[in-house]
Amino acid sequence: MVKQERAARTRRSLIHAAAEVFAEMGFVPASLGAISARAGVSNGALHFHFANKGMLAEAVEAEAAATVRRLTEAARTRQGDSLQSVVDAMHALIGALAEDVVVRAGFELAGDIARRTESPLRREWQHWVEDSLLRAQRAGALAEGVSWKDAARVVVAVTVGLEVLGVEDASWLSRQSVTRVWELLLPLLTDRRELGSLVSSGSRTPGVVPPRAQPWLAQPER
Repeated sequence: MVKQERAARTRRSLIHAAAEVFAEMGFVPASLGAISARAGVSNGALHFHFANKGMLAEAVEAEAAATVRRLTEAARTRQGDSLQSVVDAMHALIGALAEDVVVRAGFELAGDIARRTESPLRREWQHWVEDSLLRAQRAGALAEGVSWKDAARVVVAVTVGLEVLGVEDASWLSRQSVTRVWELLLPLLTDRRELGSLVSSGSRTPGVVPPRAQPWLAQPER
């Protein structure tokens, strides 16, 4: 049991170290030596858990995807088939991109064309947004004439845009930035009678915090 726990800790340390190195350097320049040194383990210990750099990248993406699923499931549990669930989920995802290096590295790896492999991470987010907006439309939460497909394309495109821009400028990943996006989108997506019940800054529920999530980066108002 002790050996199993130690092995699990080493694996988690390697995934976290790999995420840090991938986020800082990118997939191609990152080396296994740099990752093992960051994790504080030997190259032999690294190879015991991961045969190559590609497997490490896949493990980072898998952990990032698990975190995203926890965030989206929590939003739907709290808000049901409403637009608020999509608002809250985007806030949670962008917050994780700002504070969780594994999530950030996972999305960066997903967009790294040098890997020449298809990542499920962005696709999972897209499918959740599509499903959520279809549910919202069936529940009568979308404005007349608004297509859930069109709404989903906009939400996904904005999310990916914030993610990519946030790599160079963290202010794109601030709560204020996401709030302003929804201040523009919500009046277009929902019936005016429902608009007053929606919170563009996200509905914050005490105690609902996914693993490793931290308070958002404090960004100055612009």
